[in-house]
Amino acid sequence: MRRSIAPASLKGTAIVSSATRAGMPARTYRSWPQASHGPDPLAVASSLDVLAACLAAGMAVSTAAAATAASAPPKLARVLSRAADLLALGADPFVAWSTPPDLSAGEADTRTHALLRLARRSASSGAALADGVEDLAAQSRQDAAHAATATAERAGVLIAGPLGLCFLPAFVCLGIVPVVAGLAGDVLQSGLL
Repeated sequence: MRRSIAPASLKGTAIVSSATRAGMPARTYRSWPQASHGPDPLAVASSLDVLAACLAAGMAVSTAAAATAASAPPKLARVLSRAADLLALGADPFVAWSTPPDLSAGEADTRTHALLRLARRSASSGAALADGVEDLAAQSRQDAAHAATATAERAGVLIAGPLGLCFLPAFVCLGIVPVVAGLAGDVLQSGLL
């Protein structure tokens, strides 16, 4: 007795196609929303790596800054594109690598300020900018790793509190109370009290 599964699969296909023709929505799968935890801590480091690679390849500073600004985080991109535009127009590097007036001192992060200081120092001394930017990128990655470790350790400490509150009553009820009750029963039966 051999049965074929073809009629069953045809029935299933007919049901789906008729439901679609009747105006019922097709089955859709939802994707879970991604949690947003703020800016990527490694975005500045990767942008600095791109800038260092462009400079090490021999690109002009203005061209390298413009190329990096396209993929940099917004605040760093504003600084880089401003510097690239000013350098391309022939402005003094000290002016080009100064903090933009539209970017307040508290709005820019420490890595952006460090890049600006490094570029101004490089322009005045003639030192290679690529090596300093590579070091700055490595420091930025190291700071991001330390911040992630600190966050994980803080989460471990915060998780221990509720777990202690849940397990401590259970330990007392299941571990301490029976022992004390057993000892109290023995002490009261022996007539010591």
